[in-house]
Amino acid sequence: MNRLYVQSWPLRWAIHHVVLLVFLVAGYLGLTVTAQAASKLVSFDTPEQEVLYESLLQEYRCLKCQNQNLADSDADLAGDLRNEIRDQIKAGRSGSEINDYLVARYGDYVLYKPQLKPSTYILWFGPFLLLFIAGWYALRVARGHRALIATDAIVAEKDSVTKARSLLDD
Repeated sequence: MNRLYVQSWPLRWAIHHVVLLVFLVAGYLGLTVTAQAASKLVSFDTPEQEVLYESLLQEYRCLKCQNQNLADSDADLAGDLRNEIRDQIKAGRSGSEINDYLVARYGDYVLYKPQLKPSTYILWFGPFLLLFIAGWYALRVARGHRALIATDAIVAEKDSVTKARSLLDD
């Protein structure tokens, strides 16, 4: 009999899952390092351009991943956007010009911090409006419940008085 063979199925199950977890974590770390290393391969003429590039990658959202910035995403679309930003910086455009270009082409959704304007009011004020409506509704329900309890108490008191009178009359 082989001594390395694990007889207990819960132990085998645990070992398989630990090995799977190790591979998943290693794969995730490898992809993250690859994406970060890819952004370091870009070279610029001045350090200011490199700083601008790194800061812009943090400000824009990957349109495919939706919850990662361009610096952290390893999607092909994010790579294309990084290349577009790099090319525009090398062409001498400023951060605001690049911002205007990307917003005109992809909309406000590309920004992690959308500008405050009429088309983005729902993004900025929508959560507060929903919170206000929920609070107003909770107050209405609480007041209605309180009125219902008060009404039940009055009815119960009248019933007690009626019962007491009927007992006294007998």
